[in-house]
Amino acid sequence: MDRILDRIEQQCALDANARRRVESMMVLGTTLEDALASIGDVPEDRVLQILAEELGVEHIDLESHKPQKNFLADFPTRILLEHHLLPIAMRGDKVLVATSRIFDTTGLDELRINTGKELLPALAPRAEIDRCIKSLLGVGADTLQSLVLEASHSPIQVLDEVDEENVDLSEAAQDASIIKFVNQILAEAIERRATDVHLEPFEDALRVRYRVDGVLQEANLPPEVRQFQAAIVSRLKILSHLDIAEKRLPQDGRIKLRIAQREVDVRVSIIPMLHGEAVVLRLLDRSATLLGLEHLGMSPGDRKSFERVLEQPHGIVLVTGPTGSGKTTSLYAGLSRINDVDRKIITIEDPIEYHLRGINQIQVASKAGLSFAAA
Repeated sequence: MDRILDRIEQQCALDANARRRVESMMVLGTTLEDALASIGDVPEDRVLQILAEELGVEHIDLESHKPQKNFLADFPTRILLEHHLLPIAMRGDKVLVATSRIFDTTGLDELRINTGKELLPALAPRAEIDRCIKSLLGVGADTLQSLVLEASHSPIQVLDEVDEENVDLSEAAQDASIIKFVNQILAEAIERRATDVHLEPFEDALRVRYRVDGVLQEANLPPEVRQFQAAIVSRLKILSHLDIAEKRLPQDGRIKLRIAQREVDVRVSIIPMLHGEAVVLRLLDRSATLLGLEHLGMSPGDRKSFERVLEQPHGIVLVTGPTGSGKTTSLYAGLSRINDVDRKIITIEDPIEYHLRGINQIQVASKAGLSFAAA
């Protein structure tokens, strides 16, 4: 261990005081990885290269050694995610497993016991392992696997499905795992800066797509998600205060979320399709910065024309375009431009996507009789 610490001290700019702290923590039972992590500013990948050379194990570049998705199906997803382990391939009669913690064998031991396979550890940075696992297994893989296990161990198995109209899915939708999975889908969408999430049922699959910068991108999801499609839709109906028993007619609702200190409004549209109910979620990030006219990307001529129209004392401006093209952003930018103490501005909106200081905004409430026309 002294030889390893000598090399880390020399090649990773570890000063004498930091080394003494690492050694003190290791005497108390802390692993080398945790001790170095607590010091900070120690390059993980260089440390792993040193450990690989000194301990005679392989240092793996996951970009060129990415495993096949079907290979991971033989390993418990929970253990891989919890201990940051990535099985790569068979090496003889052993499984090559990427890890960032060669001295902490808890995860490797648990994986060995659960699979009955002999393991051959290799070293790779934790962030790369996690990124690779996520890209291969998809969003909510651990949650879905726990649901599949629960379903497979159920003492009752329905072979002849009853009419869906007579099935009460409220209890299934309240299940903690379904709630967690729906939360993971929404969090992933916010992280990707998606404006919309599309859940589309097909005969043998449930496709989830995110609209990012106007382009739909398919989410990587485990295939088992299809069997929980009805419960996922039911959970979204509960969140948006819709009728979970109504499966024949379209429904619209709204959800308010707080994700990572950001307030997000979600417009929910549900419509019956051939193989189940499809869902479209429109994400409105209230914490997003409101753009000025100069940041809209207009050509100088278009911007000049728009500004000239805004300066007129009266008239009407029609802003048209497909979903996600920037209509609301353009209108808010225009309102911000003319908003001053000399003018009284009233808007009628459904929904109010941004709160503008100094502007009187009316939220349409059709159920209460406050329509656009009434306002």
